[in-house]
Amino acid sequence: MAHTNANEVRNLSDADISEKIDGLRRELFQLRFERATRQLVNTHRFKETRIKLAQLLTVQSERQRSIIS
Repeated sequence: MAHTNANEVRNLSDADISEKIDGLRRELFQLRFERATRQLVNTHRFKETRIKLAQLLTVQSERQRSIIS
């Protein structure tokens, strides 16, 4: 998973962002499970997934705050 630019994330639709957030949360759950059972081979995926999720959540939060204002 390559690091994405914040502008690339901002160009996504709200539905795409929500879908990607759900997918990343499922992936994080799976990665945590693999780490707990010592099956996780690529440990860097855990950090990359958390960073990507944080980017998406930030953009989603920005959009929600702009609707309220």
